[in-house]
Amino acid sequence: MAVVATVSGRVQMVMYRDFAKRKAHSLGIVGEIENKPDGTVAVYAEGEQENIEKFIEFLKKGSLLSDVGNVAYQFVEPRGGFDSFYIQYN
Repeated sequence: MAVVATVSGRVQMVMYRDFAKRKAHSLGIVGEIENKPDGTVAVYAEGEQENIEKFIEFLKKGSLLSDVGNVAYQFVEPRGGFDSFYIQYN
């Protein structure tokens, strides 16, 4: 199972990506996360359905310093090619 998500709110410069990366690793999820120029964070994640659902709930809660406004997501076909969960730096 795979999901793409856009996270809005105060989610940049608050360790949100690192926090999400650690959670993804603990759930066995692979994919990537990156800051977007519009202030949102983009997420692509692949894993077992139960773990993806847990990860989405985690994204909604966010890190201690973040203030998540919304998580818009949709399930997609896995594209493969990932062996870990990566932070993309622009």
